[in-house]
Amino acid sequence: MTTVLIADDQPLQRFGSRMLLESQDDMTVAGEATNGAEAVRMTAELHPDVVLMDIRMPGLDGIEATRRITAAGARTRVLIVTTFDLDEYAYAGLRAGASGFLVKDAQPEDLLSGIRAVATGDAVVAPSLTRRLLDAYVHHLPADPGTTALPENDPRLASLTDREREILTVIGQGWTNTEIATRLHLAESTVKTHVGRILAKTGSRDRIQAVILAYDTKLVQPS
Repeated sequence: MTTVLIADDQPLQRFGSRMLLESQDDMTVAGEATNGAEAVRMTAELHPDVVLMDIRMPGLDGIEATRRITAAGARTRVLIVTTFDLDEYAYAGLRAGASGFLVKDAQPEDLLSGIRAVATGDAVVAPSLTRRLLDAYVHHLPADPGTTALPENDPRLASLTDREREILTVIGQGWTNTEIATRLHLAESTVKTHVGRILAKTGSRDRIQAVILAYDTKLVQPS
């Protein structure tokens, strides 16, 4: 059973999400938070598998709430739900540690599959969409002062083999596992093993965080 905390300041949005989730045999609503501070507190108390996080909420917003939840090191994953529509906060949410994001007008089945994916440690956003998003906003967001090192000097990459660094680079370029296997002449199971080792060695929570790492360390440059 996947437990979900709904964090949204709009009662109608919370009600709709609850009705959808409670219609599923494998999901249950752990609680509802009306702002970011409540989301952080309730996550610490209830330990839900997934937090369905709105971005714009009064007081502590969803970005900072996501940052605090992921920084706590709990197993809880955050799925941001945003209006998107050229919304720069989507990138900030990923940098804060979210495992993915969806738009609020997504189809119900997309939201449900997204929650299931996040709960199992996967990333919701398709790699190609992630690449386009990062390309669109990386120029407009302040640089992280801790990410200015060149790839050869960045300690997060020090333990990667040449092959792992190559695969991290193409992950950042939006390649799927199938594309990596085909283009680099590897078995897809081998690619999955490499990706798992890359995530473990770099401390990346999921594939989206690996994409952000590739940008941060300049392995991939915005197009």
